[in-house]
Amino acid sequence: MLETLKPQAADKILTLMAAYREDPRADKIDLGVGVYKDAEGRTPVMRAVKEAERRLVEQQDTKAYVGLLGDPAFTDAMRDLILGDAVPADRVSVAATPGGTGAIRQALELIKMAAPGATVWLSNPTWPNHPSIIKYLGMKSADYRYFDEATRNVDFDGMMADLDGIAKGDVVLLHGCCHNPTGANLTHEQWEKVADLLIAKGAIPFIDIAYQGFGDGLDEDAFGTRLIARRLPECLIAASCSKNFGIYRERTGVIMAISPEAGMKPVTQGTLAYLNRQNFSFPPDHGARVVTTILTDPELRADWMAELEETRNGMLALRQNLADELRQRSNSDRFDFIAGHRGMFSRLGATPEQVEKMRAENGIYMIGDSRINVAGLNAKTVPLLAQAILDAGV
Repeated sequence: MLETLKPQAADKILTLMAAYREDPRADKIDLGVGVYKDAEGRTPVMRAVKEAERRLVEQQDTKAYVGLLGDPAFTDAMRDLILGDAVPADRVSVAATPGGTGAIRQALELIKMAAPGATVWLSNPTWPNHPSIIKYLGMKSADYRYFDEATRNVDFDGMMADLDGIAKGDVVLLHGCCHNPTGANLTHEQWEKVADLLIAKGAIPFIDIAYQGFGDGLDEDAFGTRLIARRLPECLIAASCSKNFGIYRERTGVIMAISPEAGMKPVTQGTLAYLNRQNFSFPPDHGARVVTTILTDPELRADWMAELEETRNGMLALRQNLADELRQRSNSDRFDFIAGHRGMFSRLGATPEQVEKMRAENGIYMIGDSRINVAGLNAKTVPLLAQAILDAGV
């Protein structure tokens, strides 16, 4: 049996990680991996997470399974964090999942079960796992324009023109905030127009929100998600706790399915439980307990929000510093878009050849499409990257 298997394409990010580790240069810079790092290059455990874990160690008296949907206190807390009061709770089905990727997989499984003929529309570009999972599941997909390589901002006219071609019942995947890989976000007005179009077309929105709190703040980053959820009768949402709680390895996420009316919730919730059972049975619980402890304790929540703000403002400062450095060195404003992007990522608009030149000559590692992880920078490396960008001819 096993002799029939064929080699799979290497993951670009994992390959980049391996090359970075093997590079002997002391001044090398890792801007590839999508993990937050502080000025010392560490991915720290947040203060509130440490305290929540301490309490769990002292108070938890069992490691028995939780339910198929996860701990209700966790799913309720996540629903409130993401949706606020945008949708009545009796229309929202929620299930805990192994991270945001698990939530995306479960959402796509749900789509395949409920609407097997639907096409899933993806932004071009998007997070590589989106098309990869869709292809693996044998689902239909199509692209809509999103990023303008010339302006390094949202190609909204192109986006709307492409989405004008969606059919009733198709699914449109949207990034809730901090678009990965570009860092270019929709404005409030653009979110409204997208909602209008989806309503007119009878399409189903599917929102991936993995970076809430990393862009303009917890509530501001949820604006588009809440708007779509409030205005559309149905909506799917995949959310991750990896970034904003810094618990990457705990694999903590949720899928939410918003039904047109409360009477549909029992069947929808039962289907989410069924899908969890088929894929992994009971979801992981440690990270979920940590998040629940933080979100339901006023002092811990306040401390978490304060540290999250420190993280967000630190990334904004790095963005501004890099944009300023490039403006000064190039005597041009063509890189000002970096300061306007949000979240961990920006796409520089460099060619693969220019990316390779920066790696070979400067030890700067980024994805071939020139996506950089802004959080991989610090005050010392910003000038080095700026000069390398210009020397590469970007």
